[in-house]
Amino acid sequence: MIPIETVIPFLIASVLLALAPGPDNIFVLTQSAVSGKRAGLAVVFGLCTGLIGHSLAVALGVAVIFQTSALAFSALKFVGAGYLVYLAWKAFHASASRIQNRSEERLSLARLYRRGIFMNITNPKVSIFFLAFLPQFADPARGSIPLQIFQLGGFFILATILVFGSIAVLAGSLGSWLNRSQRTQKILNTVAGIVFLSLAIMMALAKR
Repeated sequence: MIPIETVIPFLIASVLLALAPGPDNIFVLTQSAVSGKRAGLAVVFGLCTGLIGHSLAVALGVAVIFQTSALAFSALKFVGAGYLVYLAWKAFHASASRIQNRSEERLSLARLYRRGIFMNITNPKVSIFFLAFLPQFADPARGSIPLQIFQLGGFFILATILVFGSIAVLAGSLGSWLNRSQRTQKILNTVAGIVFLSLAIMMALAKR
C-alpha cells in the first residue's frame, strides 16, 4: 500500500500537471464549449479510460517500446494526428442546425467518450510521460512495482477527472450561453476546427 506521505505530493503534482495547457485539456475545453458540459464530461471520462491503458502499459513495461522504437512512436502519433485532422474537418463542416438536434444526444455522448479514448491512446507521449513520472513515486520496499504503478495511475486519473471535469463544466456553461446564436455556433465550430488542426500538427511534429 502506498503511504499517505507519498500519495499527497503525488496528487499535488498530478493536479498541477493536469492544469498545465496541453492537447488533452484544450481538447476538453473545445468540445465542452461547442457541445456542452455533458459532452465535455463524456470526453473527460474517455480520456481517463485511455489513461488506464497507459498505466497498464507502464506497469507491464510495454511503454518502453514507444520510448526505444522510433517506428512504433511515429506510427502511433501519425494515427492520432490523422484522427485530429478528421475531427477538424467535421468541425469545419458542422452546421448550426445539427448542433441543435438533441435527438442524437445519447449517441453523441457515446461517440465523444470513444473520441476521448482514441485521442488519449494514440498519443505515445502519454505513455512515455507515465514511464518517466510514475516510477519516481514507487518503492521496491513496498512490494510489487507494477501494482504500485497501477495504483499511482489511478490517483493520476482521479486528479485528471477533478481538473478536466471542472474545465468541462465551466466551458460547457459558457458554451451553452454562446450557442443560443447560430452565428456564434458557426464561429465556435471554426475555432474548434483550428484547434484540432493545431493539435494535429503538434502531435505530428512531436519527438520522443
